[in-house]
Amino acid sequence: MSLTIPSFTLPSFIARVGNRLPQWPHAVALTTGLNAIVKMKLLPDDSLALLEGKNILIDVLDTGGRAAFTFRDGLFRPVFTAPETPDLAFRANLSAFLQLAARQEDPDTLFFNRTLSIEGDTELGLIVKNMLDAMELPKFAGKLAFRH
Repeated sequence: MSLTIPSFTLPSFIARVGNRLPQWPHAVALTTGLNAIVKMKLLPDDSLALLEGKNILIDVLDTGGRAAFTFRDGLFRPVFTAPETPDLAFRANLSAFLQLAARQEDPDTLFFNRTLSIEGDTELGLIVKNMLDAMELPKFAGKLAFRH
């Protein structure tokens, strides 16, 4: 049984509230997950090396949530004050990010449908997109399986 995530936009008051909340917890949570993926060797080392020192921003428009982070010395690290102009920024509503995470939609489709905005260094954007595409979801899901 697979879950289909519909396209939706949360009510605007959620983003108004979200914009007023501290944003660093999002970056800490995201980098913790990304570092777990790195430790499981699910991302290619040569691609990770190309992220060294780059500032990346994930902006979830309809929640008001933002996560800024960088990759340095083999680990993803939160950036507590988002840079004015990050090297790469992904902006979309929550439903688009959920569709990406579930592999229901690919970044190209969301980009061309104007539901995902990718701004900044084009080459860096392609590197990140290719890393996501190369990640084997069944391998990842198997590593997360709970043992009884």
